[in-house]
Amino acid sequence: MPTSKIHALIHSKCPRCHVGNMFEGSVYGFSKQKTKDVCPVCNLTFEIEPGYFYAAMYVSYAMSVAEVVTFALATAVLTGSESPWTYMLVLFATIIIFAPFNFRYSRLVLLHFMTPKISYDPKWELIKENIKKER
Repeated sequence: MPTSKIHALIHSKCPRCHVGNMFEGSVYGFSKQKTKDVCPVCNLTFEIEPGYFYAAMYVSYAMSVAEVVTFALATAVLTGSESPWTYMLVLFATIIIFAPFNFRYSRLVLLHFMTPKISYDPKWELIKENIKKER
C-alpha cells in the first residue's frame, strides 16, 4: 500500500521511495542530526546539485517567521505584557528551540514539495515489502 507524501515527510523518509530514512540521529537528541548523502533503499542522491540545500534556508526562514509570529501573538494574548523584554525572551527561546526542527523539515519540504525532478515511485515500497515477506 503506497505511503502518503505527508506521512513520508513527517517520518523523514526519502521523497522517491518513501521507505529510506533521510537523516541520521533524531531531531532533538544528543547525537548530531545529519542528512544522508544517498537513500539506503533507492540510491537517490539527496543533494541534487552542489549547494542545493541553500534553498532550504529560505524555507527555514519562512518557518521561523511563522513560528515567531505565532508565539508573539500567543504571548500578547496570554500575558498582555507591554514589556519588550518579555517578547525578546519568548522569541529568542522560540528560535533556539525550533532550530533543529527547522533544519530537518526545511530540507524535507524542499525535496518533497519543491523539487520537480523527484517524484514518488511506489515500486520501491513493493520491493521492500517483498523482501520482508521472503524472510
